[in-house]
Amino acid sequence: MIVEAVRQLGPWSWWILGLLLLGVEVLAPGAFFLWFGIAALLVGTLAMIVSLGWQAQAILFVALALVLVILGRRFYSRERRPGDQPHLNQRAARFVGSVYPLAEAIQNGHGRIRIDDTTWSVTGPDLPAGTRVRVTGFDGAVLKVVLE
Repeated sequence: MIVEAVRQLGPWSWWILGLLLLGVEVLAPGAFFLWFGIAALLVGTLAMIVSLGWQAQAILFVALALVLVILGRRFYSRERRPGDQPHLNQRAARFVGSVYPLAEAIQNGHGRIRIDDTTWSVTGPDLPAGTRVRVTGFDGAVLKVVLE
């Protein structure tokens, strides 16, 4: 029954398969079924232009799908340039290298600084409040500071 329907539809069966695969990509995103769908659409288009046997169409589909998957993975796995806010989800990393006055003295290695409207815990050498310190790193939400 299915074989007979494919035989009657001819090249249009590749278009139907391609559109179904693209629909699956929409439901299960991941840029995987996309390449198979495009390969099926290309085979369907070529089969409308050139008379090909079903064996040649199947081989062409497999070859195109492999090439498109490899090219697609290479394209999507390329290292992307960082945006204008490379530390968007790492708030503490944004402060490394900056200088701030101590809001509370560092005693026994622990103190606090105020950055904008937030007070941050800091670790570093014992220093009095108001001393300007440079942020050199962070450990979670605790900033590491040294005397400026």
